[in-house]
Amino acid sequence: MSRVPIPRHYGLDWLRVAAFAILIVYHVGMVFVPWGFHAKSAHGADWAILPMLAVNAWRLSLLFVVSGYASRALLTRAPGVGGFLWQRTARLLVPLAFGVAVVVPPQSWVELVTQHGYRGGFPSFWVHDYFRFGRLGGIVLPALNHLWFVAYLWLYTLVLAVAVMAVRWRGAQAAFDRLFAGPALLVVPLAWLVCIHAWWFPMGYETHDPLHDVMAHLSYLPAFLFGFALAGSAPVLAACVRWRWPAALLGIAGYGFILAVELAPDGEAPRWLYPAYGAAHAVQQWTTIVALIGFAERHWNRDARVRQMLTEAVFPFYLVHQTIIVLVAYWLIPAGLSGGVEFALLVAATVAGCLLFYIAGRRIRPVRPLIGLRPLPHPVHRAMP
Repeated sequence: MSRVPIPRHYGLDWLRVAAFAILIVYHVGMVFVPWGFHAKSAHGADWAILPMLAVNAWRLSLLFVVSGYASRALLTRAPGVGGFLWQRTARLLVPLAFGVAVVVPPQSWVELVTQHGYRGGFPSFWVHDYFRFGRLGGIVLPALNHLWFVAYLWLYTLVLAVAVMAVRWRGAQAAFDRLFAGPALLVVPLAWLVCIHAWWFPMGYETHDPLHDVMAHLSYLPAFLFGFALAGSAPVLAACVRWRWPAALLGIAGYGFILAVELAPDGEAPRWLYPAYGAAHAVQQWTTIVALIGFAERHWNRDARVRQMLTEAVFPFYLVHQTIIVLVAYWLIPAGLSGGVEFALLVAATVAGCLLFYIAGRRIRPVRPLIGLRPLPHPVHRAMP
């Protein structure tokens, strides 16, 4: 494939930062909705699902598209496919191992204590129970939890490396440009996602177990590969700009249908409505992504002084944010605060804790690779005159 460097797309950088900011608020929201989570507030409410569903369909697929785009840029600067794979393995698996061993355990402990009657303290749990490689209270330990995204990103990087070596990429890129520069940009991915959500897995759920998560792989791997091809395609980026407003309106319509079903007085959706609900989910998922990429290309592709710091901070924030949310929620449960105060404190504490984690970690040379940051260059020692 071409070794021409891919210019940095500041608009997609801003999308990535915004998507992870949404993720923090989303995971705070998980404390209050009736869906399963590691820590639950006494102020849970069914209505809290509605704003969550505004982003639930597209937030992760967008991150995989942006990750695919970034992978193309990294590959053009790497010393071959093998060098690219080695670099990505170090940047992804080292923080993944650190996260599973050190960052995630408090989440599992809080869930066991608050939902499964576990009576041991955290040090005892971490030393004696966490690394059992089995189940405790129905929870698989050690746990990936939110770090499944990093594991999947590494797996998709492996697939990408094999594809780049096996496919005549110039021809594949030309075919991508021809196909997705027109209305097929909306139609083809949308048809695929409708098959997933309305036909093959109606009202299905992701498992976040890489060996048993077919629905997620069918959705996220194509999104990742689409982003990789998009990085070398000016015509498809132009098509995203051209279709951004129709795509945005379709995304809003898909969310509107989902809202109508959720707000129906009969409660749970009848089984015959599952395919239509899944189709609306698919519409919201893909068209929102196309619209956001179009707006990023047309309006947000410009740099700012804070962008470099924010893009570097995203990975450390992602690594630690859910553990902070779960621990702070656990400490707030006995305080008897109102739901609104709990939510505000959780958001503020999570942002502050993530920022402290990033600022402290980036200054310590051995810690940087553990939290997903590039190693600092070694200082050059000049000889004394």
